[in-house]
Amino acid sequence: MYEIEKSFDAQLTAVQKDRPVAMVTEPLEPRILEAVCHLTRFIKPVLLATEAEVRAVAAKHLSHLDPARIDYALSQSVFVDVLRRKDLLEEFAAEALQRGAGLFKSLDDARDAVTEPGRFGLYATHMGHADLVVGGATHSPKDYFRPMLKLLGSRPVCEVGVFVLPDSHPEGLYPHNIVVFGDVGVNAVMTPEVLAEVAVGTCEVARDLFPEDVLPEIRAAIVSYSHKGSDEGPSPEMVRQAMPLVEKLLADKVARYPRYGTVTIAGEVKISTAISQRSAGFYKPSEEKGGGTNVIICPNLETGNLLFHLFASHFPDAKKFAVLYGLGFRGVDLAMDCSPEDVRLAVKAAALRLQRDGRWDRTPRDTFFRRLRVLAVNPGSTSTKIAVYEGESEVFTEEVKHEHAELAPYAGRKISEQFGMRKDAVLAALGRRGLKPSDLDAVAGRGGLLRPIPHGTYRVSEAVLQDLKAGLYGDHASNLGGLIAHELAAPAGRPSFIVDPVVVDDSPERVKITGLKSIRRKIISHALNQIASVHRFARETETFYEKVNAIVCHLGGGISVGAHRRGRYIDANNALDGEGPFSPERCGSLPVGQFAEMCFSGRYTYAEVKKLIKGAGGLVDLLGTSDLREVERRVLAGESDAVRVLDGMAYQIARHACALLPAFEGEKIDRVIITGGMARCASLMDRLRVYLAGLGVGITVYPGENEMVALVQGALRVLYGREAAREYAADAQVPAAAK
Repeated sequence: MYEIEKSFDAQLTAVQKDRPVAMVTEPLEPRILEAVCHLTRFIKPVLLATEAEVRAVAAKHLSHLDPARIDYALSQSVFVDVLRRKDLLEEFAAEALQRGAGLFKSLDDARDAVTEPGRFGLYATHMGHADLVVGGATHSPKDYFRPMLKLLGSRPVCEVGVFVLPDSHPEGLYPHNIVVFGDVGVNAVMTPEVLAEVAVGTCEVARDLFPEDVLPEIRAAIVSYSHKGSDEGPSPEMVRQAMPLVEKLLADKVARYPRYGTVTIAGEVKISTAISQRSAGFYKPSEEKGGGTNVIICPNLETGNLLFHLFASHFPDAKKFAVLYGLGFRGVDLAMDCSPEDVRLAVKAAALRLQRDGRWDRTPRDTFFRRLRVLAVNPGSTSTKIAVYEGESEVFTEEVKHEHAELAPYAGRKISEQFGMRKDAVLAALGRRGLKPSDLDAVAGRGGLLRPIPHGTYRVSEAVLQDLKAGLYGDHASNLGGLIAHELAAPAGRPSFIVDPVVVDDSPERVKITGLKSIRRKIISHALNQIASVHRFARETETFYEKVNAIVCHLGGGISVGAHRRGRYIDANNALDGEGPFSPERCGSLPVGQFAEMCFSGRYTYAEVKKLIKGAGGLVDLLGTSDLREVERRVLAGESDAVRVLDGMAYQIARHACALLPAFEGEKIDRVIITGGMARCASLMDRLRVYLAGLGVGITVYPGENEMVALVQGALRVLYGREAAREYAADAQVPAAAK
């Protein structure tokens, strides 16, 4: 049976840049609330009830769900007590009175009407406070469906019923057992023009929802009565009149969106031919094209309802839901007997169609979910990356290059002396886009080398500034992130943060102990991307970072492998000094006896040994390149040395990942997450999947560094009140390296 929900999830993940705001008009219906608990990855729910009411329903009816899932879903939702939103009620009432065409006698009458949650949600969507509205399970048609058609409809409307039939249905009539019904009967008056619009619109829905690798062609049949002159549905004559209009409408669609070129529509097809296995051969197109129809345009409301309920009752295990065409992707109408799965599928289908082909950018008004503007600053050795986000949406990202001549005056000096030059470069980049610091809500800087601290988002305090300027714990370009963030934000009265610097260390004492009293293990890793990757996995599984156990392998110029146990980053290798697997430029952990012999052999100076540890080790020493793309090219060409080294790297990464099992003290691991630039290497990923299979958990790959969005999300968690900002306290004990 075709797994349609997994398909929707994959398609939404591919197209989604932000999540649309959805007005949930019936949140006190347990089926609806259960669906919401599985939808926050793809929508921002506005629940038209108080939080207390919603939690009471969850406690009474959703005991079968993981409490963490419920808490997470509600943390991502906005609760609206309609009667308390006087501002919106007045706005909606004025609009209702103006549009009502005599339906309301006065403003008071209109105000009474829009206090009903269904109408409140419809007007919120109509007036740009939300992107789509969900209802119909408990509302009567006159209270939700009919007002929705009048308020949101902009063309002939069609209710499209989508079925994925179980394997028990005879294979061959409908490809992949997918069948789509278009019901023309929603429209009060049937004309050739309406019939043509409905036929093309139904096929548009089908093409939007089912990828071409599943249904290479969308083939539709317009069912007509066999006798002329029927007043109840499209006669053959009406279908004949509609077909030229169908061809023109479809051609216009294809001109704008070429993928609709895979749609074909036939007319005057008898109902028995369209739905009968026995009669299908009379309609089936040529077998070399795959045969079979998958879209049926029904002649009237009664036939549409009959077919929908016939398939629903005969195949109770079918996946089924309805999609409304003609509302600008803004309305979801639920059947009164819908299941939570039906709700999920209908909402995901609406969200997917809304975001196809760049049709939707963002919610017109940020009434319920404020689009806070955050600047992220990430300084590197020869460049400074900046990014501005509005809420979850990227406005721009730029890497400001610092030329050699610009950096030359600072050679041999503390990194903090570059502060003024770097800050001016960031201001100039903002100015080129018409932005100034007062236009921002916050600035998040890359955290630098501070004392070891727990994970989280930290306010840039005086203690942070002092330690970054002094470089007590090390002099690194990332130290400039907090300095620049504070200098940009403070004059404008905005907060500044650093997020999960490389020194994040939540590990217990047992992790630090070595076999020598004079040496203690340090945790210095890619904490920002490590923690952000687990946050991302938690969001995608609709739970909290604090509820997840994960092993993360960050694969970049350095490799860090970390254990994340229910909100704490409890173990990782010291990636800065080359501990762990060997990487493109670092030698990794070595047999200590052999390494000692090498160090005292007289063949290497101290500086040369340090360079082998970090800079000239790893792939550089083994294969003469740090470019993994070059290594993969050589692997694919069958070069034995490259094959051997890449396999050894994969083995060492997997070995260090499995070595973290004791960190979880017997608790189940939820996921292994692989991230960093090297995660784009398919050959390396293939080997890792083999070596990590014995852990018995899935592997999720998030390629790239993802640092800019991680900085923004860390700030937003604080700004939205989902996480408290941490305060940094300077260590009273000055590190030995600084003495």
